[in-house]
Amino acid sequence: MGQELLNRGVKPHGTLWGASALYIRKYHKTVVRTHLDFIKAGAEIIVTNSFGSRKRRLMENGLTKEYKNLNALAGKLAKKAVAMSKKKVLIAGSLPPQNFTYFADLGKDLNFIKKSFSSQARYLNPYVDFFYLDVMSSWQECLLGLNAIKKYKKKILVGIHIRNKGLLPSGEKFLTVAKKVQKHKPIGIMASCVSYEDLNEVMKDAKKLRVPFGFKINAFEHIPPGWKPDSNNPKVQLGKRKDLTPKKFFEICKKLKNKGAKIIGGCCEITPKHIKYLNNLK
Repeated sequence: MGQELLNRGVKPHGTLWGASALYIRKYHKTVVRTHLDFIKAGAEIIVTNSFGSRKRRLMENGLTKEYKNLNALAGKLAKKAVAMSKKKVLIAGSLPPQNFTYFADLGKDLNFIKKSFSSQARYLNPYVDFFYLDVMSSWQECLLGLNAIKKYKKKILVGIHIRNKGLLPSGEKFLTVAKKVQKHKPIGIMASCVSYEDLNEVMKDAKKLRVPFGFKINAFEHIPPGWKPDSNNPKVQLGKRKDLTPKKFFEICKKLKNKGAKIIGGCCEITPKHIKYLNNLK
């Protein structure tokens, strides 16, 4: 959602990036239209536009007082889009890293991170069908998120970020972390915001899991090690691959589906046009 909103003309407010469309009222219709375009393209699940409305990001932009309102709004706008579509579409409550994205170092205040997972989930809870822990970069981060939101008694999908050689930014092996996550009985485990090339590294391991496995491929040109997207606009810094056309995206997804992927989606720079092609996989 975030990158698509920026591509549709949303002007970032500080480092809120896609969540700027929540803070700036004139973009609310853009959020709803974007959700609707994904639904019209065939998406069976939409994700709340709450990746940038995490507490730390709002604190950095002097908007802590907007924390509850912006996250509740992300849920309300997603729900509005589903109602307008008149289709049976599920809403995933996006719970991003509560420190920095793609970073395994959680800092010293782990209690802050756990409480932030919990409070963001609380504001999204009335509007979502399940929670989506998105782009987790270590087992520790996964565990903090899982423990923080289990009290809401909603199903959870876990997105694990991987880099070179199938390793998380923490250096842990994907399968090692996924098996630990599996014990918490998620509805599925995803390789989240990954390149197709990095995803290939874990497909064999994914077959060893007892829960549905899937992926969200991004179309970034490159994510350099140590890069902090929370301080630099990813749309500008990382570029967009020109080779990942909707047709190519479909071909990749078809191959991965044949290898056992059960949950298929797109991440940064994947548009409704890409998603439309996935209807042919059914």
